[in-house]
Amino acid sequence: MTEHGIRNAACGLDLAGFSDLGTVRYNLGAAALVEEAIRNGEAELTAHGALRALTGQHTGRSPKDKFIVRDAETAPEIWWENNRAMSPAAFALLRADMLDYARGKSLYVQDLIGGADAENALPSRVVTEFAWHSLFIRNLLIRPDREALATFVPKLTIIDLPGFKADPARHECRTETVIACDFVNGLVLIAGTSYAGEMKKSVFTALNYLLPKKGVMPMHCSANVGPSGDAAVFFGLSGTGKTTLSADPARTLIGDDEHGWGEHGIFNFEGGCYAKTIRLSAEAEPEIFATTRRFGTVLENVILDENRVPDFNDGSLTENTRCAYPLDFIPNASATGTAGHPKTIIMLTADAFGVMPPIARLTPEQAMYHFLSGYTAKVAGTEKGVTEPEATFSTCFGAPFMPRHPSEYGNLLRDLIANHGVTCFLVNTGWTGGAYGAGHRMPIKATRALLAAALDGSLNAARFRTDAHFGFAVPVSVPGVDARILDPRSTWADGAAYDQQAARLVGMFIENFAKFESHVDGSVRDAAPGLRIAAE
Repeated sequence: MTEHGIRNAACGLDLAGFSDLGTVRYNLGAAALVEEAIRNGEAELTAHGALRALTGQHTGRSPKDKFIVRDAETAPEIWWENNRAMSPAAFALLRADMLDYARGKSLYVQDLIGGADAENALPSRVVTEFAWHSLFIRNLLIRPDREALATFVPKLTIIDLPGFKADPARHECRTETVIACDFVNGLVLIAGTSYAGEMKKSVFTALNYLLPKKGVMPMHCSANVGPSGDAAVFFGLSGTGKTTLSADPARTLIGDDEHGWGEHGIFNFEGGCYAKTIRLSAEAEPEIFATTRRFGTVLENVILDENRVPDFNDGSLTENTRCAYPLDFIPNASATGTAGHPKTIIMLTADAFGVMPPIARLTPEQAMYHFLSGYTAKVAGTEKGVTEPEATFSTCFGAPFMPRHPSEYGNLLRDLIANHGVTCFLVNTGWTGGAYGAGHRMPIKATRALLAAALDGSLNAARFRTDAHFGFAVPVSVPGVDARILDPRSTWADGAAYDQQAARLVGMFIENFAKFESHVDGSVRDAAPGLRIAAE
């Protein structure tokens, strides 16, 4: 077996159970991995030098094919209503079969870090069948210094073999695709899917399991920090503006997706970004667009024209087209991936019902309620001719990655907010003037103005009213913002129709939150939406 690149001096893949392998390439850099991917026929260069790869039938994550090994240690710790169990015996059989599949194959290995805070970092060894997967994960996680690789010892190993097909009857899984996590032994097995995001999210899931026991809050959020050290955290589901709104030229970007909050402040889990590119333009998102024209960036499922120029408006393969690039490709990105304790928390929602105000200030109890709810809305499928919105509740703004019960994360967040005096806001980037199909999207200029006022503290000086349906505090006027959009009911042509729509959404919140009521105290239960007498 020949090896190329920088190998960990302590051990190779033999300790992970591999044997009789072909060539193993350790810790190759971007140039070498691009050459390998092209030589192997896995990907091709675009006209601007990025690497474009296609993922086949899987153009997104496969959450129904994700399993956690249930053993004596994990049985009482995991939120099993949200996570599928796999027996230790089935996992061992899957591991043995995947190692047998790997015999004689050439593999790629990257030794990387999940977590910019050294006290809470997760050294991760990622073994891949594809060279482009190795480049992807090298972009997304934190790359240790060259000297540190000589003594690198992983606490988590990910084995990603897309060519291996699982056997549901033999491996206790659902399909030929499987993502199996053994938290006790620090091993993740990925098979039957070429979607690279499964590797990234496996590290996030592992940290979501490990960190709460240390009193550290793992968060599915973006984060940035202002010139005076005033850090901000942005929670939000897909399509709410989490990446776009945190990319502020006046503030330093900490990261766009996954962070921890511990004793010393917040820290990025990653060393790169995985941004959506559908309808990406240089005008709307110049920093992200610029990364797609750089050597080393990986474009995933992006359509190229005859000259290999990306067409970001073409979603014929999937709307989930992506680009993966190192964080330092963004001009104002943090070099350390860390910041102090946040001053402000922003919870983003894209309310397609058109009833939520563009911004509202939350009490700590309301913040916990909305964090556990994780609300946004999406428009129904146009292929059925339905234009009414659909509510989406993903607890903690990331249910698929939460191995523990949401109350554990909620209690951690509540305590951190209280201990550090954090101000919380709910920001609606969705619809105003009516629901989807009748109203229009919240003006981005207004959203940015309100966000700026929230982050610099000036919004706290505004006069607030209490929302009659949701009970949170809404500013009556803000300089530079049309006061009419601050009162959603006044933007509707029919006030009674607004009240009906608002009552409908309140009912959805209450129904969704019923499963959490026994896990929270009365003050949080009392923060639930419900018809109130509005107070000026």
